[in-house]
Amino acid sequence: MQNISLISYGYFDKALLDRIAENISQEFQSQVELREGHLDLSLYYDPGRRQYNGTRLLEVVDKLPLESSYKILALFNVDLFIPILTYIFGQAYLGGKSGIVSSYRLRNELYGLKQDDKLLAGRIIKVCLHELGHMHGLVHCSQPQCIMRSSTYVEDIDLKERYFCGECNAKLCE
Repeated sequence: MQNISLISYGYFDKALLDRIAENISQEFQSQVELREGHLDLSLYYDPGRRQYNGTRLLEVVDKLPLESSYKILALFNVDLFIPILTYIFGQAYLGGKSGIVSSYRLRNELYGLKQDDKLLAGRIIKVCLHELGHMHGLVHCSQPQCIMRSSTYVEDIDLKERYFCGECNAKLCE
């Protein structure tokens, strides 16, 4: 069985990381190796946007050695952008080995709402599965509840299920 490395850059609760790993393991039938990463994030900060460049962070993650893993997913707590979008929840190379996810815009507190750790965990898991779907070659899906449906707003993530639709699942199994 091949491993997926889940690398946390910044503080994430151990119980949350275990829950993310369990969901990834179940969905992709892979072992998930939890690792801690260290990176000077100031190198990726854009003061004009007051955000971190997701494209550049993804490039760094993509250069990490795979060791015993065939995919690497990095978790961040900072606000990410790519030049053509105001912000992103995550990003991955289509059919590639690496992806990134940020919890920053998934937190209720950012929107003036009460903290909800259960909802946050569900959102992070959905974004992780979505980005891993891209890493396994899946493009965005038109099925409203499929995990591969594009999400522009956090509410879009809430409306999706935590699973791949039948068509996307069939493509994954190929």
